[in-house]
Amino acid sequence: MALQATDLGIGDTHVQVLTDNLTRTQIVMYAGASGDYNPLHSDEVYTTQVAGYPSVFAHGMLTMGMTGRALTDWVGIGRLTAYGVRFAKQVWPGDALTATVTVEAIRDSGGTVIADLSVVTCNQHGEEVVRGSASARLDP
Repeated sequence: MALQATDLGIGDTHVQVLTDNLTRTQIVMYAGASGDYNPLHSDEVYTTQVAGYPSVFAHGMLTMGMTGRALTDWVGIGRLTAYGVRFAKQVWPGDALTATVTVEAIRDSGGTVIADLSVVTCNQHGEEVVRGSASARLDP
């Protein structure tokens, strides 16, 4: 059942653990699903010795997708009308990620009730890795 407009108020939040231990396998599986085989995400030798990073790291779009799941788990599948993020920090193997979604506004858009949401995903150190916004269509 989709979220009803009467179920939400400005300032309401939804907190969801996205992963308690992002694995290298998940990162490589995402590379296969997305077709993004940049060696920064899968080749430890290249990433550390050539590019100078401490390890491989997750695709930004993997983190965005996991964050999007927190949105759809709360408002319902097929309800998002807009979604965008900015990537703030890299996400490393072993990171634990938690998303917090907050209702910023509830408005009428041509007879459709829309919730405007902010979303922040943080790692286990409380550091923001993703910040963004979304809008979702709600049942009246």
